[in-house]
Amino acid sequence: MSLTGHRFLLLQSPPPRSLFVSTPRLPLKRASIGGVASVHNCRVLALTRCNPIVSTRRRLFPVRAIDSELPHHSKEYEEWDSWTAKFSGGANIPFLMLQLPQIILNAQNLLAGNNTALSAVPWLGMLTGLLGNLSLLSYFAKKREKEAAVVQTLGVISTYVVLAQLTMAGAMPVQYFAATSAVVTVGLVLNCLFYFGKLGTTVWRLWEDFITVGGLSVLPQIMWSTFVPLVPNSILPATTAFVIAVAAVIMARTGKLSEEAVRFVGSLSGWTATLMFMWMPVSQMWTNFLNPDNVKGLSPITMVLAMMGNGLMIPRALFIRDLMWFTGSMWATLFYGYGNILCLYMLNCTSKSFFVAATIGLISWIGLALWRDTIAYGHNSPLRSLKELVFGP
Repeated sequence: MSLTGHRFLLLQSPPPRSLFVSTPRLPLKRASIGGVASVHNCRVLALTRCNPIVSTRRRLFPVRAIDSELPHHSKEYEEWDSWTAKFSGGANIPFLMLQLPQIILNAQNLLAGNNTALSAVPWLGMLTGLLGNLSLLSYFAKKREKEAAVVQTLGVISTYVVLAQLTMAGAMPVQYFAATSAVVTVGLVLNCLFYFGKLGTTVWRLWEDFITVGGLSVLPQIMWSTFVPLVPNSILPATTAFVIAVAAVIMARTGKLSEEAVRFVGSLSGWTATLMFMWMPVSQMWTNFLNPDNVKGLSPITMVLAMMGNGLMIPRALFIRDLMWFTGSMWATLFYGYGNILCLYMLNCTSKSFFVAATIGLISWIGLALWRDTIAYGHNSPLRSLKELVFGP
């Protein structure tokens, strides 16, 4: 109402009751903000019932979401999620059986003093595989794929044991083994600390940059060396790739690239490691083409184990829609494992029943993975799953 001097007295009206969720009445206490005491005429904005914003009598609190609003997965989805993780972890068995016979044979030759026998094992190829395992270990540790990370860890350790045996026999230079030991030790420690949340972001980025540069430098050199002597023996591919990789990493870290380009550089370490393993069957098939008699030295059981180890990871890669993992696993299954079985059969190095059993088993397994994935996601066709894998949901 109007007073003398055109002053107005504003009577505070309480806020609507619907704006608050009632809580039990609390006792009124004097509160102070910035050292000024509150009084009952609301001259100071304080935590009392006179304050309509923050009230001690009627306080706001978060309301729990309705269950129907939370993400919900079907029973089939959860079951297949669990099974694919178990399949991925089960790949440790065939992969370990691949290296174990070589480790035992090398130990027997070392004890017998037959060091020259270990010269037949190509240490450079083993070193390439170890670097690939180490890069993929970092990739899966970052994605929190525990089972796949364990597979890569065992791959690193078993390959390192073989390299140690080759060094003891004099087949691998000591200085290269010392450098490899340092990289393996640092890599395993950093990945372990990062997985359990004990490593800083800066150190992890430095490690990612290191494996990115290393992978991009090694991959072109491996591809080039496969076709020697048809092409001249040169380190130009590795040198060129090293310069490009270092420039790309520096530009990405200094903000000279777009966000998409930075993400691309960040994914290079995983893709280069995958391409290393994808190149292995190409190199093997090229060797088989140039020297068909060498195929007789391949063991059909070894090729089945390789096919099984990579095949067990296909369902998991498809389920989590990881295109890189799926591509590498499928490629190695078809072209390294089954491809060499096909070569052995065509050259009469294995029986027809063995080849037929491997073929039926492979087709059935891939079909099962596609079928169960379709059911888990509630799709009508496996093509929908493959489309999501390539282009995203």
